Amino acid sequence: MELKHGYYHLIAILTVAIWGLTFISTKVLINHGLTPQEIFFYRFLIAYLGIWVISPKRLFTNNWQDELWLVAGGIFGGSLYFFTENTALGITQASNVSFIICTAPLLTTILSLLFYKSEKASKGLIYGSLLALMGVGLIVFNGSFVLKISPIGDLLTLLAALSWAFYSLIIKKMAGRYPTIFITRKIFFYGVLTILPAFLLHPLHPDTAVLLQPAVLFNLLFLAVLASLICYVLWNVVLKQLGTVRASNYIYLNPLVTMIASFLILDEKITLVALGGAACIVCGVYWAEKK
Repeated sequence: MELKHGYYHLIAILTVAIWGLTFISTKVLINHGLTPQEIFFYRFLIAYLGIWVISPKRLFTNNWQDELWLVAGGIFGGSLYFFTENTALGITQASNVSFIICTAPLLTTILSLLFYKSEKASKGLIYGSLLALMGVGLIVFNGSFVLKISPIGDLLTLLAALSWAFYSLIIKKMAGRYPTIFITRKIFFYGVLTILPAFLLHPLHPDTAVLLQPAVLFNLLFLAVLASLICYVLWNVVLKQLGTVRASNYIYLNPLVTMIASFLILDEKITLVALGGAACIVCGVYWAEKK
């Protein structure tokens, strides 16, 4: 049963809000000794096992071309996205990564207009998107506008943003052909499969004692069950119902949620500049979503 159109906007906001909390969970897991690759592997593996329980037991798509599209989805929306983003965090400034990764909606809009004639971008959507992106910059740099260029790290982050944009287009292409849960399950499977080569450089050494610690187990389950299994399904539905351009603009809310969560959980301060950025994001997203 399809929901009223307005509910999909609410689902998009809630999904992005949950994704905004993943930064904190990932930070906790890294502090307990897990590497970014391990976190992604456990996250998607648990999500895959979970979705297999509720997903039809169909194994493959109707043809090999569609199967390859879902392989690409697992790479762009899973292994490549997380690998490039997390690797960039170890090379360049976190502020650079946070800002560049939020160009994903803008890149999605550009690619959608290039590949899908059905997608249209009004002046309000474009101006609202740019206003929201400016708000992201205010929150991320927090009044300290010193952008230290790190070519490799910044290019990796841009590649991550492009990966998410391509993932959005792939989901749009496949959404009308197969059930959303089936598509999401395949994304998880190919995401796990294509991250395995990364362990050739940094072998996986599971430590049961660490993994069973309450803080580690709770945050892994949060990332796997809520932020991956549930949110990926919901986001794929939102992309289908709202379109890639309109849905992707809600990603600008991600830094806003992270800022609020960091204030409440990590006791980080919120400055006037950050509040101004928050206002720009809210106004920009609202402007972009108005018909």
